[in-house]
Amino acid sequence: MNSLTQYIDLFDHHRDLVDKGSCEVMNALRSEALDILKNSELPRKGSENYETIDLPAILAPDFGLNLARLDIDVNSSAPFQCGVPHLSPSIFFFRNDLYAEAANASENLPEGVFVGSLKRFCMEFPIEAKKFYGHIADMRNPIVALNTLFAQDGIVVHVKEGVKCEKPIQIVGILENGMPLMAVRRLLIIAEKDSEIKLLVCDHTQNNETEFLNLIVSEIIAEENSSIEICEMEESSQKTSRLSAAYVAQGRESHVSATGVTLYNGITRNEYHCSFTGPDAHLKLSGMAIEDRQRMIDTYSVVTHTLPGCHTDELFKYVADDEAVATFSGLIKVMKGASKTEAFQNNRNIIGNEGARVYSKPTLEIYDDDVKCSHGSAIGQLDQKQIFYMRTRGLSEEQARFLLKQAFMADVIDGISMPDFRLRLHALVERRFARGERNCNSCKNLCIPND
Repeated sequence: MNSLTQYIDLFDHHRDLVDKGSCEVMNALRSEALDILKNSELPRKGSENYETIDLPAILAPDFGLNLARLDIDVNSSAPFQCGVPHLSPSIFFFRNDLYAEAANASENLPEGVFVGSLKRFCMEFPIEAKKFYGHIADMRNPIVALNTLFAQDGIVVHVKEGVKCEKPIQIVGILENGMPLMAVRRLLIIAEKDSEIKLLVCDHTQNNETEFLNLIVSEIIAEENSSIEICEMEESSQKTSRLSAAYVAQGRESHVSATGVTLYNGITRNEYHCSFTGPDAHLKLSGMAIEDRQRMIDTYSVVTHTLPGCHTDELFKYVADDEAVATFSGLIKVMKGASKTEAFQNNRNIIGNEGARVYSKPTLEIYDDDVKCSHGSAIGQLDQKQIFYMRTRGLSEEQARFLLKQAFMADVIDGISMPDFRLRLHALVERRFARGERNCNSCKNLCIPND
């Protein structure tokens, strides 16, 4: 049976239940998503830009979906494993794919900032919701179409014109269930003209023995002269698969910084689809992943320049050990008329042993002469001369390798502007390279359900 067939049949039999648990704005897009999926063929391993990830295989298991919106028990006394302390008085949750928030989270937000249930936002502000929801996420992408078919709620962050939210907002995603489960999550971020917002999004799995599929679509809209910084961190489990597609649209002179950090995972595919709707905008796209055992990370990015004066900086770094697989496929496209574009793409990788594999495909397509662009890729092992030098200073070979791996990731971490998270992330990376156990009790007892 086609991997999509079970989900198409499930939707056909339970559409009333799906619609009942959601709202009109979200329901309006389901028929289009269904038609696209019925005529789609999922990309298999070896397809273009799917060098190592097999989408049919990821979707083949019989994952359950919480269509009835049952309150599945998430044990808040269990360690969340994210390792991140409370960086914000405003903490919001995905409990699988149900919305929740910490006590007083909304009250701690500055005036002009709305963070809450996407379903509620669509019902209270239908005109704005129709304007933004599903507007930039391309349903020709099967990840987007499947998410749109089943998403019943999500989280929306809306910052009004001129509002500057100084403290970061924290969104914590929790996967917990006794049986295999697909969590369908939707994230909508809107920064109006002259506004600023910073977000930390961390995902983790409580039950490491259960198979999960985390299906996420994010739409990030930065209007004129606005600033958005978003950092995503994954600390899940080897039985957790993550399919994430983020779409970014930037207006005139806007600034967006997006950083993805993968510390523990099973199979992860992170997609970034970025475009500019106004000139002189700046995009910073970065990420890092530490992969060992049989873990897999796949990053796919497309940045399209159609307007003059825009700037892109892209840097992704991987360390792969054991039998892990890491893949980077990136495209920066500069169209005719996008003069004065500056675009730089870089992928750097370290392979720890013969069993690990890294695939790298950075690409530039340039159709305008008046631009400054570059791209590069490097795959190698740690520098033996540096290891030798450190051993002459009294360090063991293991200690030398440990420190060099930490230093390799430093520029990605140091590019994050949130100082508390940056310092904590240095410690998390140190622990990860030391192969220490995950130990996070910092988020305990915060999660409360919302009706």
